[in-house]
Amino acid sequence: MGGFCGVYSKDSCVADLFYGTDYHSHLGTHRGGMSVLSPTGFKRAIHDIANAPFRTKFQDDFSHFEGRVGLGVISDTDPQPLVISSPLGVYAIVAVGLVTNQKELMEELWQTQRVCFDYSTTSGGVGPTAVVSRLINSQPSFVEGFKYVQEKVKGSCSILLVTEHGEFYAMRDKYGRTPVILGKKKDAVMVTQESCCFPNLRYLSYKELGPGELVKITPDGAETLLPPGDEMAICSFLWVYYGYPVSSYEGRNVEESRYESGRFLAKRAPVDADSVGGIPDSGVGHALGFSHESGLPYKRAFVKYTPTWSRSFMPPDQKQREHIARMKLIPVPELIRGKRLVFCDDSIVRGTQLRQQANALYEDGAKEVHMRIACPPLLYGCEFLNFSRSKSVMDLATRRWIQELEGPDADIEKYQDPDGEPYKTMVDRIRQRLGLTSLAYQRLDDLIAAIGLPREKLCTYCWTGKDVSKKCASCPCHQTN
Repeated sequence: MGGFCGVYSKDSCVADLFYGTDYHSHLGTHRGGMSVLSPTGFKRAIHDIANAPFRTKFQDDFSHFEGRVGLGVISDTDPQPLVISSPLGVYAIVAVGLVTNQKELMEELWQTQRVCFDYSTTSGGVGPTAVVSRLINSQPSFVEGFKYVQEKVKGSCSILLVTEHGEFYAMRDKYGRTPVILGKKKDAVMVTQESCCFPNLRYLSYKELGPGELVKITPDGAETLLPPGDEMAICSFLWVYYGYPVSSYEGRNVEESRYESGRFLAKRAPVDADSVGGIPDSGVGHALGFSHESGLPYKRAFVKYTPTWSRSFMPPDQKQREHIARMKLIPVPELIRGKRLVFCDDSIVRGTQLRQQANALYEDGAKEVHMRIACPPLLYGCEFLNFSRSKSVMDLATRRWIQELEGPDADIEKYQDPDGEPYKTMVDRIRQRLGLTSLAYQRLDDLIAAIGLPREKLCTYCWTGKDVSKKCASCPCHQTN
């Protein structure tokens, strides 16, 4: 997925930038980067953080950086920040999102402007941030460059950019699929994707950029250069899974939403059991809501070993993901043996991790294992954000089991209706394959109610295959599968 942080301070920005970037580490484990505008120009450091935390890798750089304005990023694509020399001047840039038409943009830039791209041996190709920077460079000003990026990029792209003269720009992607949030204290402004940065660094959240909004940031505030658009499609999965519990987006806190989601699950799919627990970490909030609504005691039959194990969706290799998922969760046999257990989890993607967890519970003596999933069945691959490691839609458990039921030409849309027989048959097939006593998914209308935003402001593409509230005809959200 990835996330960024930027700081403009009247004094040194380095400490706040260092810790603010670190607070985005839950969004990626591949590369981290920082760039600070010092009195002698941009200073930059980029490190592989796959096997060590961001703080560990950047501790030495922290002591050598100096300056009042800088950028940091946790990147799952190209090494960032980039420092670019261009007709507009020298600048540092970070970008987060998914540029689905990158090849077409590269070909267009080559044909019309003979733009060349450096092949990065680190990322294994040309990174999307490099392509975005060339789009900006092709225009007569930074503002026109940002506007051009919004017009040309399909998918999503949010950007932070600092010029050699200390001008600091922040832009949220055209449909606001990821948040960009500004925090302020007396002598500095921070811009992040996760508002969990603010409390311990003594910032107060004071502005969320609207869809496509571009601002110019100073230590005193922000000036809007391009106004926000009217159409929003913020990713619903922020509240289901990858958003941090402390963070809030569009005024809706993640933990509060997950608690409400668990309450809805308990009402829709009650179960007679001895206890309820959450698959750590993202299932915990859902399980607490389920526990309080149902009256079942909350117990931690699985405990996550937090000191070293990362989130298991990050590594690109499936075997490595499964190994992390198995090793990081330690069962508590005394809470499992002879018990009827309910577990809440955020989603089922491939199903391999859940099958392993269910098997481990039975091996430890569980009498029954009931799963309650906090979102509807995933039926479509995300076209807008780089938060999934799936290379094909057939990596999804639902699509594989639908193919078992109907073959490769199945009508996927009919499996969206939770009251329909195809949906019920699919869920029961998944339950059998995973070896569960019972299985229930969240209904889409309940999930939207738990998030607490109007449906037309939320992207639900991974469940519905379309985002009908938007008018972006060229965008994949209007192409039904």
